[in-house]
Amino acid sequence: MPRTIWKGAVSFGLVHIPVALVPATNRQGIDFDWLDKRSMDRVGYKRINKTTGEDIDSENIVKGVEYEKGHYVVISDDEIKGAHPKATQTVDIVAFVDAKDISFLYIDTPYYLTPDRRGEKVYALLRETLIQTGKVGIANVVLRNKQHLAVVMPLGKALVMNTLRWADEVRGVEYLELKDEALDPDLAERELDMAKRLVEDMTEKWKPEQYKDTFQDQIMELVEKKAREGKLEAVGGPEEAVDRRSADVIDLTELLKRSLAAKPGKVSKEDDHEEEEKAPAKPKTASKAKTSKSSSAASRTRKAPAAGSKSSKKAS
Repeated sequence: MPRTIWKGAVSFGLVHIPVALVPATNRQGIDFDWLDKRSMDRVGYKRINKTTGEDIDSENIVKGVEYEKGHYVVISDDEIKGAHPKATQTVDIVAFVDAKDISFLYIDTPYYLTPDRRGEKVYALLRETLIQTGKVGIANVVLRNKQHLAVVMPLGKALVMNTLRWADEVRGVEYLELKDEALDPDLAERELDMAKRLVEDMTEKWKPEQYKDTFQDQIMELVEKKAREGKLEAVGGPEEAVDRRSADVIDLTELLKRSLAAKPGKVSKEDDHEEEEKAPAKPKTASKAKTSKSSSAASRTRKAPAAGSKSSKKAS
């Protein structure tokens, strides 16, 4: 019975088709488990013996493959290394097939191929040959010590290599166990005509740039908004703090401006001028002016560390 991972619907126009989502691929490969070589107990990734709960030193950990329930075959690092395919730096085309015969279910990761070391002419020759014959090349390639099946195909004026999933990683349609109503439906001609017209009405040119990752966009807008508001948090040790110095100084400047604006008893130049006109007989003495400046400087000194004491330390 296929495993359902999601249930919902396919909709277009007012058509609503209830569906269930079933994985079309099956991950293949060998899973190596860590084992305590002294007792063959399994070891967790925190290097803890899952049976005894004791910490395990690295030299006592070996890799094993579960051959049957509870029984492992131990494989050494040298044996694993020897089994890795030899990197040949070659995309080795072994056959050509019709492009339409490769199901998109097999497509894994795409790469551009670009000509190198005066290979432009033969690069163009292969590209044009594939275009005119409608064929693609099936190839073997080793990337990062891992063997891949791949397909080489033209894309405009370039060649593209897509790594492919292996056959045992792709599930056939029979895995779905579809009912007869879905396999051989009794569809009225009128229904098909209406569905075709709806598809034609909704048909447009493929423009991938018009489709956006809305989650990423919204999160980044929120990040920008909070950054503009000064909601930045310094994290990490001294080395990371140095990298954030310029941002912290900007925040400190803004906070100092706000602090000065909210300072009790602060008056504007216009208000100060009016006060002088009202009381000309009480001009400020030099000592009072000096005291006033000292008081203002002291006020800023008291407020600055509270707003960005880390920045002050960094600047020093």
